[in-house]
Amino acid sequence: MLNRLVSRRRALWLGLGSLTGVGTIATATGYQHHKRSLDNLQRNFKVVGKATLGKRAETKGLIYGAAGGADRLSSDPTFATRFAQECRILVPEGELKWVALRPSPNKFDFTKADWLAKFAQQNGMLFRGHNLVWYQALPEWFNEIVNHQNAEKFLVEHITTVTKHYAGQIHSWDVVNEGIEPDYGRSDGLQYSPWLNFLGPDYIELAYRVAAEADPKALLVYNDAMLEYDTPKDEAKRTTVLKLLERLKSKGTPIHALGIESHLLGDETRFNPKKLRKFLADVASLGLKILITELDVIDQKLPLSPVVRDRIIAGIFEDYLSVVLDEKAVIAVLTWGLSDRYTWNSKYNARPDGKPVRPLPLDSNFKPKLAWNAMARAFDRASKR
Repeated sequence: MLNRLVSRRRALWLGLGSLTGVGTIATATGYQHHKRSLDNLQRNFKVVGKATLGKRAETKGLIYGAAGGADRLSSDPTFATRFAQECRILVPEGELKWVALRPSPNKFDFTKADWLAKFAQQNGMLFRGHNLVWYQALPEWFNEIVNHQNAEKFLVEHITTVTKHYAGQIHSWDVVNEGIEPDYGRSDGLQYSPWLNFLGPDYIELAYRVAAEADPKALLVYNDAMLEYDTPKDEAKRTTVLKLLERLKSKGTPIHALGIESHLLGDETRFNPKKLRKFLADVASLGLKILITELDVIDQKLPLSPVVRDRIIAGIFEDYLSVVLDEKAVIAVLTWGLSDRYTWNSKYNARPDGKPVRPLPLDSNFKPKLAWNAMARAFDRASKR
């Protein structure tokens, strides 16, 4: 997701790390890495059988998939094959954002998104929509054309046109993306955006009602980031997101699920399984499903050695998924990308030493890493939905 720079850079300010406790790892290469769970050294990350991540998740009533771009999947047949083998759901990286779909105020271009929809259909995958309403990734003409008088017309037209175009093909839509930012100090915690400026807080409810009318079969999701850690900022975000979901449900808004992005930070140690489980249970109590929508581990501040990094990252994947999959309302896990060869982190979270990043289940040659094993183990241990 190359357009998520603002929120993701904010996320980096928090740091990140192991989810299992506090300890110091001394490795054979001489690294002494921060505060890290000692049990990472004992884990073997062994898996049973050769089933793909998609199949392992499917066995438990879960859906595993990843974000993929049309250019990469269409130009790299080896990648396309591995993607189809591992994944049961595909979400476009950027092809369904306003900037990609709206070259001009009066024109829609579905070419690349349609290619992805066809690729998913041909390979027996579900297709996911990301996203309909966001304060970023807007086309250049937006600021010149859209105003208080016509904003509702543009919003309704966009949601209606896009959702009707894919009606019957979409598993779920991120209808509103990253609509909360407590730091701005509003009593409702909403993120400042053109939509809030032009239409007020009710733009969120409007978006869901229009989407539901245009495609009544799709699962409608609210998607947001920075909900995972035991920090004041993440705690405020969880509280405010829960209040938004409660408000929408109390109004009868057709919202069906919460999407949690989960761009985990490799050097963060502030993780509280009890608090996260409580948050997930509170969301589930509203009758909502939960999707992990953009999972990866940012290794920008981890040691140089790929061996060390891979063990730390695998531990983070396994520990995090072990917690979230305890909640039966969680129905899907998507990584933001499948292979280290193609990841937004290479550009936006590059390592200071210039070495390749390793945030995903497959390495740059499309071979499983310990992170793949960790995810496989978490799916294998999950309770059946």
